[in-house]
Amino acid sequence: MPSRLILVEDDPDLREFLSSQLFRRGYEVFGAASGEEALGHLATDSATLVLTDVALSGMNGIDVCRRVWEMGRDVPVIVVTGHGSLDVAVEALRAGAADFITKPVDVDVLCIAIERALQARALRDEVQRLRESATTASIGSMVGQSEVMQRTCAILSRVAATDVSVLLTGESGTGKEVSARALHQQSRRAERPFVAVNCAALPEHLLESELFGHERGAFTDARSDRVGLFARANGGTLFLDEIGELPLGLQPKLLRALQERTVRPVGGDREEEVDVRLVTATNRDLDAAVASHDFREDLFYRINVVGVHLPPLRTRGNDVLILAHHFIDKFARATSRPVVGMTERAAACLLAHSWPGNVRELANSMERAVALTAFSEITPEDLPDRVHKPNSPSAFPGAEARELLPMAEVERRHILFVYRSVGGNKSQAAQVLGLDRKTLHRRLEQYQVESASGGERRLGNVDPTAET
Repeated sequence: MPSRLILVEDDPDLREFLSSQLFRRGYEVFGAASGEEALGHLATDSATLVLTDVALSGMNGIDVCRRVWEMGRDVPVIVVTGHGSLDVAVEALRAGAADFITKPVDVDVLCIAIERALQARALRDEVQRLRESATTASIGSMVGQSEVMQRTCAILSRVAATDVSVLLTGESGTGKEVSARALHQQSRRAERPFVAVNCAALPEHLLESELFGHERGAFTDARSDRVGLFARANGGTLFLDEIGELPLGLQPKLLRALQERTVRPVGGDREEEVDVRLVTATNRDLDAAVASHDFREDLFYRINVVGVHLPPLRTRGNDVLILAHHFIDKFARATSRPVVGMTERAAACLLAHSWPGNVRELANSMERAVALTAFSEITPEDLPDRVHKPNSPSAFPGAEARELLPMAEVERRHILFVYRSVGGNKSQAAQVLGLDRKTLHRRLEQYQVESASGGERRLGNVDPTAET
Protein backbone atom coordinates (compact mmCIF):
# COMPACT_ATOMS: atom_id res chain seq x y z
CA MET A 1 0.00 0.00 0.00
CA PRO A 2 1.54 3.35 -1.03
CA SER A 3 2.42 5.90 1.64
CA ARG A 4 0.01 8.84 1.89
CA LEU A 5 1.70 12.25 2.02
CA ILE A 6 0.34 15.72 2.66
CA LEU A 7 2.27 18.35 0.68
CA VAL A 8 1.89 21.92 2.01
CA GLU A 9 2.96 24.53 -0.55
CA ASP A 10 1.27 27.84 -1.33
CA ASP A 11 2.96 28.14 -4.76
CA PRO A 12 0.52 26.22 -7.03
CA ASP A 13 3.11 25.51 -9.73
CA LEU A 14 5.67 24.08 -7.29
CA ARG A 15 2.93 22.16 -5.51
CA GLU A 16 1.81 20.59 -8.78
CA PHE A 17 5.38 19.75 -9.81
CA LEU A 18 6.33 18.08 -6.52
CA SER A 19 3.00 16.23 -6.36
CA SER A 20 3.51 14.76 -9.83
CA GLN A 21 7.13 13.80 -9.12
CA LEU A 22 6.22 12.08 -5.84
CA PHE A 23 3.25 10.34 -7.47
CA ARG A 24 5.57 8.93 -10.15
CA ARG A 25 7.71 7.48 -7.35
CA GLY A 26 4.77 5.60 -5.85
CA TYR A 27 3.39 8.00 -3.22
CA GLU A 28 -0.20 9.15 -2.80
CA VAL A 29 -0.12 12.93 -2.40
CA PHE A 30 -2.69 15.40 -1.10
CA GLY A 31 -1.73 18.95 -2.01
CA ALA A 32 -2.63 21.68 0.50
CA ALA A 33 -2.31 25.40 -0.21
CA SER A 34 -2.02 26.35 3.48
CA GLY A 35 -1.10 24.94 6.87
CA GLU A 36 -4.71 25.25 8.00
CA GLU A 37 -5.93 23.17 5.06
CA ALA A 38 -3.25 20.52 5.72
CA LEU A 39 -4.14 20.20 9.42
CA GLY A 40 -7.83 19.96 8.62
CA HIS A 41 -7.11 17.13 6.19
CA LEU A 42 -4.76 15.42 8.65
CA ALA A 43 -7.48 15.36 11.30
CA THR A 44 -9.61 13.06 9.14
CA ASP A 45 -7.00 11.28 6.98
CA SER A 46 -4.57 8.46 7.72
CA ALA A 47 -1.62 10.29 6.16
CA THR A 48 1.81 8.91 7.05
CA LEU A 49 3.94 12.04 6.49
CA VAL A 50 3.63 15.81 6.11
CA LEU A 51 5.94 17.77 3.77
CA THR A 52 5.73 21.52 4.24
CA ASP A 53 7.46 24.67 3.11
CA VAL A 54 8.53 26.96 5.95
CA ALA A 55 7.58 30.21 4.23
CA LEU A 56 3.79 30.03 3.93
CA SER A 57 1.20 32.74 3.97
CA GLY A 58 -0.71 32.52 7.24
CA MET A 59 0.45 29.61 9.40
CA ASN A 60 4.11 28.90 8.60
CA GLY A 61 5.82 25.51 8.45
CA ILE A 62 7.19 25.78 12.02
CA ASP A 63 3.65 26.25 13.31
CA VAL A 64 2.54 23.24 11.27
CA CYS A 65 5.17 21.11 13.03
CA ARG A 66 4.01 22.25 16.45
CA ARG A 67 0.33 21.72 15.66
CA VAL A 68 0.91 18.20 14.33
CA TRP A 69 2.69 17.33 17.58
CA GLU A 70 -0.05 18.96 19.70
CA MET A 71 -2.67 16.90 17.83
CA GLY A 72 -0.99 13.78 19.18
CA ARG A 73 -0.49 12.37 15.67
CA ASP A 74 2.70 10.34 15.32
CA VAL A 75 3.23 11.65 11.80
CA PRO A 76 6.72 12.79 10.77
CA VAL A 77 7.04 16.27 9.31
CA ILE A 78 9.72 17.28 6.81
CA VAL A 79 10.24 21.01 6.22
CA VAL A 80 11.65 22.76 3.17
CA THR A 81 13.73 25.86 3.90
CA GLY A 82 15.49 28.44 1.81
CA HIS A 83 19.15 27.79 1.03
CA GLY A 84 21.37 28.70 3.98
CA SER A 85 18.49 29.14 6.43
CA LEU A 86 20.22 27.02 9.08
CA ASP A 87 18.63 28.88 12.01
CA VAL A 88 15.18 28.20 10.59
CA ALA A 89 16.03 24.52 10.09
CA VAL A 90 17.18 24.18 13.72
CA GLU A 91 13.99 25.89 14.89
CA ALA A 92 11.97 23.41 12.83
CA LEU A 93 13.77 20.45 14.39
CA ARG A 94 13.10 21.87 17.84
CA ALA A 95 9.43 22.16 16.91
CA GLY A 96 9.35 18.44 16.14
CA ALA A 97 10.34 18.18 12.48
CA ALA A 98 11.81 14.82 11.52
CA ASP A 99 14.12 16.32 8.86
CA PHE A 100 14.62 19.33 6.62
CA ILE A 101 15.87 19.92 3.09
CA THR A 102 16.88 23.13 1.37
CA LYS A 103 15.73 24.77 -1.83
CA PRO A 104 16.00 24.22 -4.70
CA VAL A 105 14.45 20.84 -4.01
CA ASP A 106 16.26 17.79 -5.37
CA VAL A 107 13.47 15.22 -5.71
CA ASP A 108 15.83 12.28 -5.23
CA VAL A 109 17.17 13.79 -2.00
CA LEU A 110 13.61 14.52 -0.94
CA CYS A 111 12.59 10.88 -1.47
CA ILE A 112 15.56 9.69 0.59
CA ALA A 113 14.48 11.99 3.44
CA ILE A 114 10.88 10.74 3.16
CA GLU A 115 11.92 7.08 3.30
CA ARG A 116 14.24 7.74 6.24
CA ALA A 117 11.45 9.45 8.18
CA LEU A 118 8.95 6.69 7.36
CA GLN A 119 11.44 4.00 8.43
CA ALA A 120 12.07 5.80 11.72
CA ARG A 121 8.33 5.92 12.36
CA ALA A 122 7.98 2.22 11.49
CA LEU A 123 10.77 1.43 13.95
CA ARG A 124 9.00 3.36 16.71
CA ASP A 125 5.75 1.53 15.91
CA GLU A 126 7.54 -1.81 16.11
CA VAL A 127 9.15 -0.94 19.44
CA GLN A 128 5.75 0.10 20.78
CA ARG A 129 4.17 -3.11 19.49
CA LEU A 130 6.84 -5.20 21.20
CA ARG A 131 6.44 -3.24 24.42
CA GLU A 132 2.70 -3.83 24.39
CA SER A 133 2.93 -7.49 23.40
CA ALA A 134 5.60 -8.36 25.96
CA THR A 135 4.52 -9.28 29.46
CA THR A 136 4.79 -6.03 31.41
CA ALA A 137 4.38 -6.14 35.16
CA SER A 138 3.16 -3.04 36.94
CA ILE A 139 1.81 -1.77 40.21
CA GLY A 140 1.17 1.92 40.46
CA SER A 141 3.94 3.61 38.47
CA MET A 142 6.30 0.66 38.99
CA VAL A 143 6.70 -1.05 35.62
CA GLY A 144 9.02 -3.57 34.04
CA GLN A 145 9.32 -6.59 31.78
CA SER A 146 12.35 -8.20 33.44
CA GLU A 147 11.83 -11.43 35.31
CA VAL A 148 12.94 -9.88 38.60
CA MET A 149 10.43 -7.02 38.27
CA GLN A 150 7.60 -9.36 37.34
CA ARG A 151 8.24 -11.28 40.55
CA THR A 152 8.49 -8.09 42.60
CA CYS A 153 5.28 -6.59 41.20
CA ALA A 154 3.45 -9.89 41.73
CA ILE A 155 4.41 -9.91 45.42
CA LEU A 156 3.42 -6.26 45.86
CA SER A 157 0.07 -6.85 44.16
CA ARG A 158 -0.73 -9.84 46.38
CA VAL A 159 0.23 -8.14 49.64
CA ALA A 160 -1.55 -4.86 48.77
CA ALA A 161 -4.96 -6.36 49.55
CA THR A 162 -3.90 -7.27 53.09
CA ASP A 163 -3.18 -5.19 56.17
CA VAL A 164 0.12 -6.85 57.08
CA SER A 165 3.22 -4.75 57.70
CA VAL A 166 5.60 -4.59 54.73
CA LEU A 167 9.34 -3.88 54.83
CA LEU A 168 10.73 -2.57 51.53
CA THR A 169 14.47 -2.96 51.07
CA GLY A 170 16.82 -1.96 48.31
CA GLU A 171 19.37 0.60 47.24
CA SER A 172 18.59 4.29 47.27
CA GLY A 173 16.53 5.33 44.26
CA THR A 174 14.98 1.93 43.50
CA GLY A 175 11.43 3.19 44.13
CA LYS A 176 10.64 2.31 47.74
CA GLU A 177 8.29 5.25 48.35
CA VAL A 178 6.66 4.71 44.94
CA SER A 179 6.04 1.10 45.96
CA ALA A 180 4.65 2.17 49.32
CA ARG A 181 2.18 4.52 47.63
CA ALA A 182 1.21 1.75 45.20
CA LEU A 183 0.50 -0.58 48.13
CA HIS A 184 -1.74 2.09 49.64
CA GLN A 185 -3.54 2.89 46.38
CA GLN A 186 -4.42 -0.77 45.77
CA SER A 187 -5.52 -1.47 49.35
CA ARG A 188 -8.91 -1.10 51.02
CA ARG A 189 -7.45 2.02 52.65
CA ALA A 190 -6.96 3.87 49.37
CA GLU A 191 -9.55 6.54 50.23
CA ARG A 192 -7.88 7.24 53.57
CA PRO A 193 -4.62 9.21 54.18
CA PHE A 194 -1.17 8.12 53.08
CA VAL A 195 1.33 9.72 55.48
CA ALA A 196 5.10 9.52 55.00
CA VAL A 197 8.03 10.51 57.21
CA ASN A 198 11.78 10.07 56.85
CA CYS A 199 13.15 8.72 60.12
CA ALA A 200 16.64 10.03 59.33
CA ALA A 201 15.49 13.60 58.78
CA LEU A 202 14.63 14.51 62.40
CA PRO A 203 16.39 14.23 65.77
CA GLU A 204 14.92 11.76 68.27
CA HIS A 205 12.84 14.19 70.38
CA LEU A 206 11.29 15.83 67.30
CA LEU A 207 10.66 12.50 65.60
CA GLU A 208 8.79 11.23 68.67
CA SER A 209 6.60 14.32 68.59
CA GLU A 210 6.05 13.89 64.83
CA LEU A 211 4.98 10.26 65.22
CA PHE A 212 2.87 10.43 68.37
CA GLY A 213 2.01 14.11 68.72
CA HIS A 214 2.43 16.23 71.85
CA GLU A 215 0.40 18.26 74.29
CA ARG A 216 0.84 21.90 75.06
CA GLY A 217 3.73 22.49 77.45
CA ALA A 218 5.24 19.05 76.93
CA PHE A 219 8.57 20.70 76.13
CA THR A 220 10.02 24.08 75.21
CA ASP A 221 8.20 25.63 72.24
CA ALA A 222 5.24 23.23 72.62
CA ARG A 223 2.79 26.14 72.64
CA SER A 224 -0.19 24.11 71.48
CA ASP A 225 -1.36 20.53 71.10
CA ARG A 226 -0.07 18.72 68.02
CA VAL A 227 -1.63 15.72 66.29
CA GLY A 228 0.96 13.03 65.48
CA LEU A 229 1.41 11.21 62.19
CA PHE A 230 -0.10 7.99 63.57
CA ALA A 231 -3.31 9.88 64.28
CA ARG A 232 -3.21 11.68 60.93
CA ALA A 233 -2.84 8.34 59.14
CA ASN A 234 -5.71 6.78 61.09
CA GLY A 235 -7.60 4.45 58.76
CA GLY A 236 -4.86 4.75 56.13
CA THR A 237 -1.20 3.94 55.65
CA LEU A 238 1.83 5.21 57.55
CA PHE A 239 5.11 5.00 55.64
CA LEU A 240 8.31 5.18 57.68
CA ASP A 241 11.22 5.68 55.31
CA GLU A 242 14.78 4.95 56.45
CA ILE A 243 13.47 2.87 59.35
CA GLY A 244 17.00 1.61 59.92
CA GLU A 245 17.94 5.10 61.18
CA LEU A 246 15.24 5.08 63.88
CA PRO A 247 16.95 5.98 67.20
CA LEU A 248 17.33 3.01 69.52
CA GLY A 249 15.56 4.86 72.34
CA LEU A 250 12.47 5.39 70.20
CA GLN A 251 12.20 1.82 68.96
CA PRO A 252 10.37 0.37 72.02
CA LYS A 253 7.80 3.18 71.81
CA LEU A 254 7.14 2.37 68.15
CA LEU A 255 6.92 -1.34 68.99
CA ARG A 256 4.33 -0.67 71.70
CA ALA A 257 2.26 1.51 69.36
CA LEU A 258 2.19 -1.28 66.80
CA GLN A 259 1.38 -4.00 69.31
CA GLU A 260 -1.28 -2.13 71.28
CA ARG A 261 -2.56 -0.08 68.32
CA THR A 262 -2.56 2.95 70.58
CA VAL A 263 -0.34 6.03 70.89
CA ARG A 264 0.31 8.42 73.76
CA PRO A 265 1.22 12.02 72.82
CA VAL A 266 4.41 13.40 74.35
CA GLY A 267 3.55 14.96 77.71
CA GLY A 268 0.13 13.32 77.75
CA ASP A 269 -1.40 10.70 80.05
CA ARG A 270 -4.10 9.38 77.74
CA GLU A 271 -3.97 6.64 75.12
CA GLU A 272 -5.44 7.18 71.66
CA GLU A 273 -6.53 4.24 69.52
CA VAL A 274 -5.19 4.21 65.97
CA ASP A 275 -5.79 1.97 62.98
CA VAL A 276 -2.92 2.22 60.51
CA ARG A 277 -1.28 -0.07 58.00
CA LEU A 278 2.50 0.24 58.44
CA VAL A 279 4.92 0.19 55.50
CA THR A 280 8.62 0.75 56.17
CA ALA A 281 11.69 1.05 53.99
CA THR A 282 15.45 0.97 54.37
CA ASN A 283 18.62 0.64 52.33
CA ARG A 284 20.46 -0.77 55.37
CA ASP A 285 21.01 -4.43 56.20
CA LEU A 286 18.63 -4.76 59.15
CA ASP A 287 19.70 -8.35 59.81
CA ALA A 288 23.21 -7.06 60.48
CA ALA A 289 21.81 -4.18 62.55
CA VAL A 290 19.88 -6.67 64.70
CA ALA A 291 23.01 -8.79 65.13
CA SER A 292 24.99 -5.73 66.27
CA HIS A 293 22.15 -4.65 68.61
CA ASP A 294 21.59 -1.40 66.69
CA PHE A 295 18.03 -2.46 65.90
CA ARG A 296 15.61 -4.31 68.16
CA GLU A 297 14.91 -7.86 67.07
CA ASP A 298 11.28 -7.80 68.25
CA LEU A 299 10.62 -4.60 66.28
CA PHE A 300 12.31 -6.08 63.22
CA TYR A 301 9.90 -9.04 63.17
CA ARG A 302 6.94 -6.73 63.79
CA ILE A 303 7.67 -4.55 60.74
CA ASN A 304 8.95 -7.38 58.52
CA VAL A 305 5.85 -9.56 58.21
CA VAL A 306 6.38 -9.42 54.44
CA GLY A 307 9.74 -8.29 53.11
CA VAL A 308 10.02 -7.08 49.50
CA HIS A 309 13.40 -6.37 47.95
CA LEU A 310 13.40 -3.84 45.12
CA PRO A 311 16.09 -4.73 42.57
CA PRO A 312 18.70 -2.20 41.42
CA LEU A 313 18.22 -0.88 37.90
CA ARG A 314 21.48 -2.44 36.64
CA THR A 315 19.95 -5.93 37.10
CA ARG A 316 16.74 -5.16 35.21
CA GLY A 317 18.00 -5.44 31.62
CA ASN A 318 15.86 -3.65 29.03
CA ASP A 319 13.61 -2.18 31.72
CA VAL A 320 16.00 0.77 31.47
CA LEU A 321 14.64 1.61 28.02
CA ILE A 322 11.01 1.03 29.01
CA LEU A 323 11.40 3.41 31.96
CA ALA A 324 13.35 5.91 29.84
CA HIS A 325 10.50 6.11 27.29
CA HIS A 326 8.02 6.46 30.16
CA PHE A 327 9.96 9.42 31.55
CA ILE A 328 10.42 11.00 28.12
CA ASP A 329 6.65 10.92 27.54
CA LYS A 330 6.00 12.26 31.03
CA PHE A 331 8.45 15.18 30.89
CA ALA A 332 7.74 16.04 27.24
CA ARG A 333 4.04 16.46 28.00
CA ALA A 334 4.71 18.34 31.24
CA THR A 335 6.93 20.86 29.44
CA SER A 336 5.16 20.83 26.04
CA ARG A 337 8.38 19.76 24.32
CA PRO A 338 8.01 17.81 21.03
CA VAL A 339 10.29 14.95 22.12
CA VAL A 340 9.10 11.50 21.05
CA GLY A 341 11.98 9.13 21.78
CA MET A 342 15.74 8.65 21.57
CA THR A 343 18.32 7.66 19.01
CA GLU A 344 19.85 4.20 18.94
CA ARG A 345 23.16 5.65 20.19
CA ALA A 346 21.41 7.25 23.16
CA ALA A 347 19.68 3.95 23.95
CA ALA A 348 23.06 2.19 23.85
CA CYS A 349 24.44 4.72 26.35
CA LEU A 350 21.55 4.02 28.73
CA LEU A 351 22.08 0.26 28.51
CA ALA A 352 25.83 0.59 29.10
CA HIS A 353 25.53 2.80 32.20
CA SER A 354 25.50 1.09 35.61
CA TRP A 355 22.94 3.51 37.15
CA PRO A 356 24.29 3.77 40.71
CA GLY A 357 21.42 6.16 41.47
CA ASN A 358 18.91 3.66 40.06
CA VAL A 359 15.47 4.80 38.81
CA ARG A 360 15.85 8.21 40.46
CA GLU A 361 19.04 8.85 38.47
CA LEU A 362 17.37 7.69 35.24
CA ALA A 363 14.38 10.00 35.80
CA ASN A 364 16.74 12.92 36.46
CA SER A 365 18.73 12.14 33.31
CA MET A 366 15.60 11.97 31.14
CA GLU A 367 14.18 15.19 32.56
CA ARG A 368 17.47 16.93 31.76
CA ALA A 369 17.62 15.44 28.28
CA VAL A 370 14.06 16.47 27.42
CA ALA A 371 14.78 20.00 28.59
CA LEU A 372 18.05 20.36 26.66
CA THR A 373 17.54 18.45 23.41
CA ALA A 374 17.31 20.50 20.23
CA PHE A 375 15.63 17.67 18.34
CA SER A 376 12.60 15.43 18.50
CA GLU A 377 14.75 12.51 19.65
CA ILE A 378 17.22 12.53 22.52
CA THR A 379 20.85 12.11 21.44
CA PRO A 380 23.85 10.99 23.54
CA GLU A 381 24.96 14.63 23.83
CA ASP A 382 21.71 15.45 25.65
CA LEU A 383 22.52 12.96 28.42
CA PRO A 384 24.63 13.81 31.48
CA ASP A 385 28.37 13.35 31.01
CA ARG A 386 28.44 10.50 33.52
CA VAL A 387 26.06 8.57 31.24
CA HIS A 388 27.50 9.19 27.78
CA LYS A 389 31.10 9.99 28.79
CA PRO A 390 32.16 7.49 31.46
CA ASN A 391 35.38 8.29 33.33
CA SER A 392 37.10 5.33 31.71
CA PRO A 393 36.66 4.17 28.12
CA SER A 394 36.32 0.68 29.53
CA ALA A 395 33.02 -0.54 30.98
CA PHE A 396 34.92 -2.82 33.35
CA PRO A 397 36.30 -1.48 36.66
CA GLY A 398 40.02 -1.94 36.89
CA ALA A 399 40.66 -2.16 33.15
CA GLU A 400 43.36 0.07 31.75
CA ALA A 401 42.01 3.00 29.78
CA ARG A 402 44.51 2.42 26.94
CA GLU A 403 44.15 -1.36 26.89
CA LEU A 404 43.16 -2.69 23.46
CA LEU A 405 41.38 -6.03 23.59
CA PRO A 406 40.01 -8.59 21.13
CA MET A 407 36.22 -8.68 20.91
CA ALA A 408 36.07 -12.16 22.47
CA GLU A 409 37.93 -10.90 25.54
CA VAL A 410 35.66 -7.85 25.83
CA GLU A 411 32.65 -10.17 25.69
CA ARG A 412 34.15 -12.50 28.31
CA ARG A 413 34.88 -9.65 30.72
CA HIS A 414 31.43 -8.17 30.30
CA ILE A 415 29.66 -11.49 30.89
CA LEU A 416 31.71 -12.12 34.04
CA PHE A 417 31.16 -8.54 35.20
CA VAL A 418 27.37 -8.85 34.89
CA TYR A 419 27.37 -12.35 36.40
CA ARG A 420 29.18 -11.16 39.51
CA SER A 421 27.16 -7.92 39.71
CA VAL A 422 23.96 -9.95 40.23
CA GLY A 423 25.57 -12.17 42.84
CA GLY A 424 26.04 -15.19 40.61
CA ASN A 425 22.33 -15.49 39.79
CA LYS A 426 22.32 -17.04 36.31
CA SER A 427 18.69 -16.18 35.56
CA GLN A 428 19.22 -12.49 36.35
CA ALA A 429 22.54 -12.40 34.49
CA ALA A 430 20.97 -14.00 31.41
CA GLN A 431 18.12 -11.44 31.52
CA VAL A 432 20.54 -8.50 31.70
CA LEU A 433 22.78 -9.90 28.95
CA GLY A 434 19.91 -10.84 26.65
CA LEU A 435 20.98 -14.49 26.58
CA ASP A 436 19.03 -17.62 27.35
CA ARG A 437 20.14 -19.45 30.48
CA LYS A 438 21.63 -22.42 28.60
CA THR A 439 23.81 -20.15 26.48
CA LEU A 440 25.04 -18.33 29.58
CA HIS A 441 25.77 -21.66 31.27
CA ARG A 442 27.87 -22.75 28.28
CA ARG A 443 29.78 -19.46 28.31
CA LEU A 444 30.53 -19.76 32.02
CA GLU A 445 31.77 -23.31 31.51
CA GLN A 446 33.94 -22.04 28.65
CA TYR A 447 35.34 -19.36 30.98
CA GLN A 448 35.88 -22.02 33.67
CA VAL A 449 33.33 -20.53 36.05
CA GLU A 450 30.75 -22.65 37.82
CA SER A 451 28.38 -22.29 40.76
CA ALA A 452 29.10 -24.14 43.96
CA SER A 453 27.05 -24.10 47.18
CA GLY A 454 25.08 -21.07 46.10
CA GLY A 455 28.22 -19.08 45.40
CA GLU A 456 30.79 -18.81 42.64
CA ARG A 457 33.93 -20.91 42.23
CA ARG A 458 36.59 -20.04 39.68
CA LEU A 459 38.46 -23.04 38.28
CA GLY A 460 42.11 -22.91 37.41
CA ASN A 461 44.57 -20.37 38.78
CA VAL A 462 43.02 -17.17 37.41
CA ASP A 463 41.88 -14.56 39.93
CA PRO A 464 38.14 -13.85 39.26
CA THR A 465 38.59 -10.22 40.28
CA ALA A 466 41.50 -9.55 37.99
CA GLU A 467 39.33 -8.30 35.13
CA THR A 468 36.84 -6.35 37.22
